[in-house]
Amino acid sequence: MSSTPTGILRDQHQKILKIADVLEEVLAHEPSPGAFDFDSIEDCVSFIRLYADALHHGKEEDLLFTELEKVGMSREMGPIAVMLHEHEQGRAFARGMARSLPGARLGETDALARLANSARGYIDLIRSHILKEDNILFDMADQMIAEPACRSLCTAYDGVCERRFEGCTVAELEGILGRLVERYPEA
Repeated sequence: MSSTPTGILRDQHQKILKIADVLEEVLAHEPSPGAFDFDSIEDCVSFIRLYADALHHGKEEDLLFTELEKVGMSREMGPIAVMLHEHEQGRAFARGMARSLPGARLGETDALARLANSARGYIDLIRSHILKEDNILFDMADQMIAEPACRSLCTAYDGVCERRFEGCTVAELEGILGRLVERYPEA
C-alpha cells in the first residue's frame, strides 16, 4: 500500500510511459513501407485500453478525482477538468488505432496513415498528460488528501487491482508490457 494518495498512480505512470516508448519504437522499425509489427501494435493497444485506461484512468476518475472533489477541487474546471478531457482524447486515439489495425494489416494506405497518426497522437498526449499529472495535480492531491482518507483511497486502489479487465488480471497486463519490452529493448 502506498503512503501517499498518488504513489501507486505514479508507479503506473512509469509503465504507461514505457508502453508509449515501445509504441514509438515499433513505429520507428517499419521494415518496409506499411509493414509494421502489427502484433506488437495490437498488444500496445490492448495495454493502453485495459491498463492505462480501464485500470489506471478508472482509479483516477472514480477514486482520486472524487476524493479531490470532497476537499474542494472542481471537476468542471481546473486540473481535473483538463485531465478528464485528455483521458477522452487518449481513448479516441486508442479507438483510432484499434479501428485502423485490420485495414492496416491488409496494407490499406488510409488505414496505415490513421494507425500511425493515432499512435503518434497517443504518444505525444500521454507523455504531456503524465508530466502534468505528476508535477501539478498529483502534487496537489498529496497535499490535500490526508489520513484517514489517504488510507481509504489506497485500499480502494488495491480493490481495483483485484479486478479483471476483459478477462485479464493486472499481472497479465503487465506481462504484455514485459514481453513488448523484451521484443523492443531499446525502447
